[in-house]
Formats: sequence, structure tokens, C-alpha cells
Amino acid sequence: MKKVIVLLTMIACCITACTSNQKKTDPMTTSNETLVRLETTEGNITVKLYNETPKHRDNFIKLVKEGVYDSTLFHRVIKNFMIQAGDPQSKTATDTTTTLGSGDVGYTIPAEIKPDLFHKKGVLAAARLGDEVNPNRESSGCQFYIVTGRTFSEAQLINMERQMNDTRLETVFQGLARNHMKEIYKMRKANDTDGLIALQDTLEAQAREIVAKEPAIQFTKEQITAYTTVGGAPHLDGAYTVFGEVVDGMDIVDKIEKAKTNRADRPEKDIRILKATIVE
Repeated sequence: MKKVIVLLTMIACCITACTSNQKKTDPMTTSNETLVRLETTEGNITVKLYNETPKHRDNFIKLVKEGVYDSTLFHRVIKNFMIQAGDPQSKTATDTTTTLGSGDVGYTIPAEIKPDLFHKKGVLAAARLGDEVNPNRESSGCQFYIVTGRTFSEAQLINMERQMNDTRLETVFQGLARNHMKEIYKMRKANDTDGLIALQDTLEAQAREIVAKEPAIQFTKEQITAYTTVGGAPHLDGAYTVFGEVVDGMDIVDKIEKAKTNRADRPEKDIRILKATIVE
């Protein structure tokens, strides 16, 4: 980490947002995976919800049944990355609305990040606020994205592993530094460069101790196979909850991904989820 400068510049980015005893025939508790059809203005997309992430599965089913997703837009579309939807405020958005992506349903979902559920092309995942304000990585209660991504070489994945581990260390360091901001400002005002360097060395050592308690990020053979063939967004692994995948209509997802967008990544022509339904 660069000395002193790291303490003075702290930035981060993210994809933003936002059981009970049932009968065996209820899709919320059946052993079979639940299917949800998203009828869009571009065609139908069917996703299956993973039982390995029950909180996200049950919440998605609840919102579908309540009609929360009906008439919402795919408000953020980025080529070779993902398409994002689920903002309730997008239902009534005008052509000039520029603040889409901040809408929610008043709650978040505890993270259900599973090592074997990763960001290969076609998966359904939950959007969330960034680590700096959301250290527990809780998911938006309603916003989701479908990964399109791209393919990578093994060499690129190895380099990405290193970058992701460096980023994890930097994120922990920044969190520690925020707890010392008054001290940092005081030393800056006094031009105490030696003090800043000493503090940074201390915080960096603490950050390394914290990070060392968890295994380093390393892609599995399954991940490498997926990312070098079908593609995806491997840099998101371990940071966002993946809770389903597209089983029909990936051609529609690809079509949406190619839409012309404005500077805010919103499609210039509205692409809307007309209706979301549970496939019985």
C-alpha cells in the first residue's frame, strides 16, 4: 500500500441498490427448485431459485406474489457485465428520471454467500450497498441482477485473484482508518508526515492480521472452467449473494444487454418486466 496517500484517499465502488410451516405443494418449501417467469417487453426469461439460499429464495417468491416486480424497469444495463432490475421506483419513472437504483422495500436480506455459487454467466444475484456502509454485505430487499459477463483466460483469472486479495486487504485497512479520522486530520493539519506513516504501518499490520484469519481468494477448478468457457463476472465472487440462474430465455438476457444506454447505464428505450409469476 502506498504510504500516507492511502490514508488521505479512501474510495470504494459497488453494485448499488438496494420459514414457516407450509404445505408441501407450496413452492416456498418444496424440495424442488422454484421457477419464476419474468415476462418482459423483450421476451420471457425463466429463472430457478436455489434452495441453498432460502432467505433470498423466499423473499423473491414473496415479492413476485405481491406484484412488486410487475412494471419495473431494467434500469441498469452494462455490456459484458450484467442487467439489473427490481427498483420499485422505476415503475413510474419518466424519460428524464436519473436517480433509479436507490429504491427499496424497506428492509435488507442477510447475506447468503456460498463458495460454490459463483458469478458465471446467467446467474441471478442480489444487488446491495457497498462494504463501507454495509460491512455485513446484506442484500437489497428487492433489487437483483443477471450476469452476462465475458470469458477470461486462466492467466487473467490468476491476476484477478491477486487483485481481489489486495482489494480485500485494502477494504479492511480503510475500515480501520475510518476509526482514526480525527487523529489523521490532526496530523495532516500539523504536517506530521512521520506520524501518518507510523499510523499507516500500524493499521496495515492490523489489517493483515484480520485478513489472515480467512482463506485467501482462489478460484476453484469449477470456477476456472466456467469463466474460461461460458464466462461471467468473477470479480464479484465472495462479495454478493448468488441465489438463482436463468434456465430459459438467456437469449432475451443477451438482447437486453445489447440495448443502447445513456450515461447512467439506463436503456434509452424502456425495457420493462411486465409481470413476474411463479411457474406451477
